[in-house]
Amino acid sequence: MTSAPLAARLTHVAGPLFFPVTAFGPDGTVDLDAFRAHVRAGVDAGAAAVFACCGTGEFHALAPEEFRLVVAAAVEEIAGQVPVVAGAGYGTALAIQYAKLAEEAGADGLLAMPPYLVVAGQEGLLAHYAALAAATSLETVVYQRDNAVFTPETVVALARTPGIIGLKDGYGDLDLMQRIVSAVRTGLPGEDFLYFNGLPTAELTGLAYRGIGVTLYSSAVFAFAPDIALAFYRALEAGDDGLVNALLDHFYRPLVELRAKGRGYAVSLVKAAVRLEGLDVGPVRIPLTEPPAEHVGELVSIIADGRALLEKYRAQEAK
Repeated sequence: MTSAPLAARLTHVAGPLFFPVTAFGPDGTVDLDAFRAHVRAGVDAGAAAVFACCGTGEFHALAPEEFRLVVAAAVEEIAGQVPVVAGAGYGTALAIQYAKLAEEAGADGLLAMPPYLVVAGQEGLLAHYAALAAATSLETVVYQRDNAVFTPETVVALARTPGIIGLKDGYGDLDLMQRIVSAVRTGLPGEDFLYFNGLPTAELTGLAYRGIGVTLYSSAVFAFAPDIALAFYRALEAGDDGLVNALLDHFYRPLVELRAKGRGYAVSLVKAAVRLEGLDVGPVRIPLTEPPAEHVGELVSIIADGRALLEKYRAQEAK
């Protein structure tokens, strides 16, 4: 953990947010060496932050001690180069336990995932996240999705809560997000509150989210094709509509359409892609399952098409 506040380190970033997969060995145990290699490759490629043991990292499948070891491995491998944010979830008592483990492991912050199973009212959700934020010294980003969807008024209250620095949106309602951004801006004038596009393939909606001022996003693609993810990020930042639209049309849209063919593909397809790129991170843990060979073949073609497009674009730029 570094001394600089997480919010300040995430306000101005120079690359996508990296959500590494968690590596498992042949015997099913956590493979820390493979995980460290995965994290190191991502940071060396230009990741702005590492979000360890979150959705893509199969937080749901990790025992508490495994979680602590994986977060500690990320912290040790990165050694302060970029922030390390760890997932925390389930009910309030368990979420606090994971948060404390993350703090012990040296994480810089928390991504607070939805409470397990229950559909709670706004008052209960606010109390849950306030208790989690108060349990450690770690700054917390709240993850909106599934059974944790907030009204603008609740987000204003979250933004007023000590320790809560931002909202990651995995719900995808742009009308709601615009009202949330507006409500926080008027309810807390002059205060900085971070917003993240956290949809499964955030690049596909990057242009839309930028229209309401949300520029930070999590990139699942960065886990297996950082060259493509970084090229898209830079093109988006530079206003290079030609490359942005070409990648959307010929890489990201086909990838999203493939992801829709199987349950759990937001995780298992990413992990398959990491293996395709040459790092054996093992399979997903049950109840998730591996994509069939047919879909892996489609994935190979999509990645190849994305890289061929980049080569063609760069060749044209060099002329």
